[in-house]
Amino acid sequence: MIRELFHLGPLSISPFGVLMALAFLACYFQLRQGFRRYGIGDEEDASAITLAAGIGGILGAKVYFAILYGDWRLLLERYGLVWYGGFIVGTLAVLWVIRRRRLPIPRTADVVAATVALGYGIGRVGCFLVGDDYGRPTDLPWGVAFAQGLPESTAGNLRGEFGVEVPAEIPDAQLLAVHPTQLYETVAALLIWLLGLRLLRSRGRPGSTALVVFALLAVERFSVEFLRAKDDRLLGLFTVAQAISLLVLVVLGWVAASRRPRESAA
Repeated sequence: MIRELFHLGPLSISPFGVLMALAFLACYFQLRQGFRRYGIGDEEDASAITLAAGIGGILGAKVYFAILYGDWRLLLERYGLVWYGGFIVGTLAVLWVIRRRRLPIPRTADVVAATVALGYGIGRVGCFLVGDDYGRPTDLPWGVAFAQGLPESTAGNLRGEFGVEVPAEIPDAQLLAVHPTQLYETVAALLIWLLGLRLLRSRGRPGSTALVVFALLAVERFSVEFLRAKDDRLLGLFTVAQAISLLVLVVLGWVAASRRPRESAA
């Protein structure tokens, strides 16, 4: 894997940083196009929402990571961004911008949802390139051994860092092929993005695209967690991310149910 692409003075530029920048850039253009299609905002609105998502998302992801490991010093480290922490704080920041700019929440949420799927898919490629957020050991032909991962996918790291059950006869120093769960998520997120674009073009009831896209993203994250090498599993198999995924689905279900009387009345 690639830890570093180049230097800008004392600053080290990693593939993850480049892909994150590309993800936010792609999100901006997606938002701008969606706003133009529906006539609900302009370039400044797209810029403001992208900036709010970027600042809120990175801040939330870092704080979540520090809380998860109980060490606030991790806020100053370059690594350590957790998706759901960024999603929660980023969502609050975006909602604040939407209300402040008086944009229609349901239709704006539709465009934002498709944008989130696109950005998430691109960002996960960066995780793959630096060897972060990989999965459990696998014998499948597309398994990847992260010799320079964060950390390396050795038997010792999988046992000690993530609590993965590895046969005792395998020495700690042995490098193991693992599920490239980052790429699984990229494929899933981009498929969800394409579905979101199709739903946007159908011009259905405002807010319906957001409900579908966010629900599918929650199901995707819940599913991939079974293959992830994780050390935050609760109740045996389930991780904190899976618990949040279920909570997101419950909230989305409640929102969908609350809209039904209005639809029947219409």
